[in-house]
Amino acid sequence: MAEPIKVLLVDDHQVVRRGLRTFLEVQDDIEVVGEAADGAEGVDRAEELRPDVVLMDVKMPGMDGVDALRRLRELANPARVLIVTSFTEQRTVVPALRAGAAGYVYKDVDPDALAGAIRSVHAGHILLQPEVAGALLSQETNSGQGRGGSLTEREREVLGLIADGRSNREIARALVLSEKTVKTHVSNILMKLDLADRTQAALWAVRHGAAG
Repeated sequence: MAEPIKVLLVDDHQVVRRGLRTFLEVQDDIEVVGEAADGAEGVDRAEELRPDVVLMDVKMPGMDGVDALRRLRELANPARVLIVTSFTEQRTVVPALRAGAAGYVYKDVDPDALAGAIRSVHAGHILLQPEVAGALLSQETNSGQGRGGSLTEREREVLGLIADGRSNREIARALVLSEKTVKTHVSNILMKLDLADRTQAALWAVRHGAAG
């Protein structure tokens, strides 16, 4: 049996953390490894526990979710971050996605949908609602503009699969490459297009017609 997905809960409301833990602990393939009450503690716990997925609130006292995301990126922490928020405004969600979140769900999400979202981001997928994807695209108009010609044919293939939401493992399987080679291609793509992460790469591919 595969190892369970290790999840860290970061939310300033104890009742929310308790509710999330209660549901997730009955999932055979998900293990809650810890909790944190604000962004700073969340970063410390993520470094200590090395979870696979972090469920992160946005609005918290002290260090909020966006700043915590930026700090995790600076530390090169590999955890995938799924925003869990009660705010529906794009001005709240978009900065978190730009800071490196793999997607977001609302706090009233159906429990089974939440479990599915955790599994999806753990597999390397990106969860975006259409209206938020549009907002991100509008903000990324100039990101990587004119640099697509510097990509090799193989890098374009990898970029197209990133836009399809494929994980590195899935890309490796599709292109008959090693995961290490795929990681190298992804790094080269981000560098050449001057993009920060896979989310921005996927959005760039959609805007510039590189998606499959």
